[in-house]
Amino acid sequence: MDLILWRHAEAEDGLPDKSRKLTAKGEKQARAMAAWLKSRLPRETQILSSPAKRALQTASALVEKPQIVPALDVGASAAAVLAAAGWPDNGTVVVVGHQPTLGRVAALLLAGEEQDWSVKKGAIWWFSNRVRGGEAQTVLRAVMAPDLL
Repeated sequence: MDLILWRHAEAEDGLPDKSRKLTAKGEKQARAMAAWLKSRLPRETQILSSPAKRALQTASALVEKPQIVPALDVGASAAAVLAAAGWPDNGTVVVVGHQPTLGRVAALLLAGEEQDWSVKKGAIWWFSNRVRGGEAQTVLRAVMAPDLL
């Protein structure tokens, strides 16, 4: 399985939190990352998004109609994200979500416990699950931030 954690791009400040929109810079970040991902993702990739407006706008740069998953909303748990994605037994899944949740998922996958790791706005962390010598392994394939594209 490949799991891509994509933090929503830069968003406006304000309330209500779930209604915050991407800034012009955020829209540019989302388009750039979507272009980078499109050339690397298989056709049958699932795109899952938090219902928050900024996450949906980010995901929509990649696919016209991302699948909205309430379990990925602001404040989601790392376990809820992994369950929604079907980790580690699914195909390729992109999860568009929020901090600190995505950082906690990354830490759980790589360090075996949740920690408050930082995922930059608009950045992706790409993980693969594989079996080697009868043991499951988590591999960090890429970390990419929009300012590096």
